[in-house]
Amino acid sequence: MITIKKAENKKDLKEYILFSFELYKNNPYWIPPIISEELETFDKTKNPAFQSAEAHFYLAYKEGKIVGKIAAIINWDEVNILKKSKVRFGWFDVIDDIEVTKALLEKVYDLGRQHNLEMVEGPIGFSNLDKVGVLVEGFEEMGNMVTWYNMPYYKDHFEKLGLTKEKEYIESSFSFTNIDPAPFKKISNLVKQRYQLRAINFTKTKEIMPYVDEMFDLFNETYAKLQSFVAINPIQKEYFKKKYIGFINPEYIKFILDKDNKMVAFAIVMPGFSDALKKAKGKLFPFGFYHLLHARKHSKEAVFYLIGVTPEYQSKGITAIIFEEYYKVFTAKGIHTCVRTPELEENNAIHNLWKNFDTSVKKRRRTYSKKL
Repeated sequence: MITIKKAENKKDLKEYILFSFELYKNNPYWIPPIISEELETFDKTKNPAFQSAEAHFYLAYKEGKIVGKIAAIINWDEVNILKKSKVRFGWFDVIDDIEVTKALLEKVYDLGRQHNLEMVEGPIGFSNLDKVGVLVEGFEEMGNMVTWYNMPYYKDHFEKLGLTKEKEYIESSFSFTNIDPAPFKKISNLVKQRYQLRAINFTKTKEIMPYVDEMFDLFNETYAKLQSFVAINPIQKEYFKKKYIGFINPEYIKFILDKDNKMVAFAIVMPGFSDALKKAKGKLFPFGFYHLLHARKHSKEAVFYLIGVTPEYQSKGITAIIFEEYYKVFTAKGIHTCVRTPELEENNAIHNLWKNFDTSVKKRRRTYSKKL
């Protein structure tokens, strides 16, 4: 018999998080999150996403043991402003028992029906800066800190239960060691001269902060036309600014400005933290923080997290300037691999950025949907 219980306090939520540690304890490709960070994400008093969204966290039990978990989410900005009548689900993990998956999804369906919503989609988080998608290819590729890992049977459970593919994302990588910088250096010089653009680079986090709000505005503008995009609001900007910007290497954040000092493009790259997170085992103390700081300085992997280019410049070669700047940094740091985080299959503007690199698709992931 399957019993579903709502996780409503810190103890329950910690068990919710730790279930994934148990499920994947012998899996070499799963990357454990930092437990305290996950707890903060689920805390209504700390995560500003709850000001425009609601979430309910459920645990499934069988014979007294946790066998699955799911978060049922409504992003009210998506429903009320974008007029998308949708309930989301995310932070989903389950044993290979389709009845458990069915019971957990029913909780999501119930929430949607209570509010007369028309469809369900997942796995997705609160916003476009959260993790997204269930892995459908690339189960023997290392995960990273900005994606979920899952077992191959998740896809089968969803499809057998009548959910269908909603969106597909690809993740690719390429070697940095054999890149010829000459072509993008040439284009970079031409573009900078033609449009009177300049790149600004940083060595200290405090130098970045005056530009961050404008960066999020550009992020909202760049991605506005994509399906299910929900803009980052001012409160979320402040939260992300304080929580994440200070942890990213200053030299890994690039802004491109025009002659009037208006931002027309940005890029955020992170060091590869996967090995450090595996060593941390979900805890910052006593040694997890050390492993993360070591990776921040010494990782030989660069993970492209966000790139945004204002629409009027998207076909004018501006990314050549970004790549030229990263080439200098990556060469100095001895980077050998560049990783692209999930990109919507339909996002041709992003895919075109990489056309001159020898990229290979390593993973595919999907969100699944169903009419209620």
